[in-house]
Amino acid sequence: MDPINLTEALASFDALWSPRIVTTVNDYDIRVAKVRGEHLWHAHDDTDEFFLVLEGRLDIALEDRTVHLEQGDVFVVPRGARHKPSSEAGARILMIEPSGTSTVGDRHEEVPDHVDATAGHALTGHALAGHDEVSGR
Repeated sequence: MDPINLTEALASFDALWSPRIVTTVNDYDIRVAKVRGEHLWHAHDDTDEFFLVLEGRLDIALEDRTVHLEQGDVFVVPRGARHKPSSEAGARILMIEPSGTSTVGDRHEEVPDHVDATAGHALTGHALAGHDEVSGR
């Protein structure tokens, strides 16, 4: 497998709330997404959900509080916890979840048009080309 550049991976698509699978580690997908606005209230009954903010700010509303994440911050939503991610100005995030996990969880409110209910999309194009062995890019 060749290295995958996250900046190039994020540049390869424009859709919001529509994660791309960068790679798989054992049975877990490493996904990147561009987000802006609100997602929806949902819960994953059988898995935790890992978030890393690569750029921007991400807020995750929980039942009893809202967690504010800045670039470089990591947060894990515990399995079964209702949560609603949002980003007023936009963010780029990395998530780790078991392969096949839906972006809208197992229990959720009505899915708005701007949210892609998916288990992630494959990366395509230049982002998968890898790096040149001489230059490292």
